[in-house]
Amino acid sequence: MWVKICGITSPEDALLAVSAGADAIGLNFVPASKRCISVSRARAIREAVGSRAEVVGVVADLEEPALRELLTETGVDTLQLHGHEPPSLLERLLPHAFKVIHVACPEDVQQARGYPGEMLLVDTKVDGQLGGSGRSFDWPLVRELAGQRRIVVAGGLTVDNVGEAVRLIAPWGVDVASGTEEGGDPRRKHPALVASFIQRAREAEQLNRS
Repeated sequence: MWVKICGITSPEDALLAVSAGADAIGLNFVPASKRCISVSRARAIREAVGSRAEVVGVVADLEEPALRELLTETGVDTLQLHGHEPPSLLERLLPHAFKVIHVACPEDVQQARGYPGEMLLVDTKVDGQLGGSGRSFDWPLVRELAGQRRIVVAGGLTVDNVGEAVRLIAPWGVDVASGTEEGGDPRRKHPALVASFIQRAREAEQLNRS
């Protein structure tokens, strides 16, 4: 079970997530996001984490030269494409990128099948928001897809429901931002919530295997 703690804004929270067992952390570069950080802050986080976890950069609707520059300047391992990027752009960036598909209906799942690469992240479709909404979608919509691709589930996951999502979908991974935040502050992580989220996701995966 690949677990990503997204919306990290400081080296301290990055190390907190890594120490709790996260496989990856997410750094947000979308200007409209409450979790957006600078390139210099991203470099500091990358340095702090080292090779102990994958560092993913969350982006939306940037041109290819800007995406490649961001990879170089920040040192992130992978880019998470949250906007309206076409399959052709993703194909040119592989293996250093994966696509986010916002899901509300079967047609959205069908759209996901048109993107290259083994990994896809499925998030909740909310008008006017690219992610971090704290809302979940109809999980059975992606259950079949999870048997065909490396599906990472996001959108409204919390300590209380991540186990159910894992048992129902059997995804390759899970991703959380708002569900692990300190007192509703989008720029701070709650240590106990981060640790519990990771533990419950992995416990549910073990139940699926047994």
